[in-house]
Amino acid sequence: MTDTRQVVVVTGGTRGVGAGIARSFLAAGARVVICARRPPDEPVEEAGERAEFRTLDLRDAAAAAAFFAQVAAEHGSVDGLVNNAGGTPFGLLAESTPARQAKIVELNLLAPLHASLGAYEVMRRQEAGGSITMIGSVSGTRPSPGSGAYGAAKAGLENLAGTMAVEWAPAVRVNTVVLGLARTESAALHYGDEEGIAQVARTVPLGRLADPSDVGDACVFLASDRARYISGAALRLHGGGERPAFLAAASVNH
Repeated sequence: MTDTRQVVVVTGGTRGVGAGIARSFLAAGARVVICARRPPDEPVEEAGERAEFRTLDLRDAAAAAAFFAQVAAEHGSVDGLVNNAGGTPFGLLAESTPARQAKIVELNLLAPLHASLGAYEVMRRQEAGGSITMIGSVSGTRPSPGSGAYGAAKAGLENLAGTMAVEWAPAVRVNTVVLGLARTESAALHYGDEEGIAQVARTVPLGRLADPSDVGDACVFLASDRARYISGAALRLHGGGERPAFLAAASVNH
């Protein structure tokens, strides 16, 4: 019996937001392949289905191309790609090194480029084409103290997605989910204890941090036929944005 489910690759899908995205696609009925440099601590599962894990360093362009060709050969297609892998530690620019900043740009901009090129080579030959979704960040839309190279890379990623959407149409749609503050298993590293997380959440108009499933649901929509005319878009997934700091500093009651 032929398996007609769509095949979706989620980079960095072993934990945090990436695992949430993978679970959302599993719940939607897709076959999900997750890749990262290290395997997950526990299987990524949802709705009785398990994501397939493969080791891959996306900074290696040749390895990325071979990975997508192999997934297509084994599963019959690559219908969707979510470029989630990325991240950065906190570090002021003047206190870091050029080599460290270059590695951050490589991970957050060049690695998604390598993955997208590998996926495109498969998708452009498919009758139904495919969909690529970048996981961006609000750090790429405003100054990003403590994560300057990361913010610059994420700004570049959104621009890159827009260019791909033009160059690769109509076969492949390319969009960006611009993520705001999210709660994952590593939230304490960024926001402190539960009270610190609660205080940060109160700065978000919707009153909470994003859950990985919120990101996953957005990605499932953008990859679906319901988003068939959406390409080159940037979906702001930030709970309403950030309350301007001057409002808290001002002496006027609001």
